[in-house]
Amino acid sequence: MKDILRRLEERRAEARAGGGQKRIDAQHAKGKLTARERIELLLDEGSFEEFDMFVEHDSHDFGMDKQKIPGDG
Repeated sequence: MKDILRRLEERRAEARAGGGQKRIDAQHAKGKLTARERIELLLDEGSFEEFDMFVEHDSHDFGMDKQKIPGDG
């Protein structure tokens, strides 16, 4: 059971990272915040519970089938 919970937390951390630090840095370089950062600013701390953080898009256009990012759906 501990192994399952550990893996779940790893997947959650991966999903929270969005496309990874490189994508986060790219957003910040444009003067933008990530979606999760915007949500944190808008809502009271601890009041938001994210659902479907593991959903991935199903697009095959423009090579998108090669990019799977958790929470991207």
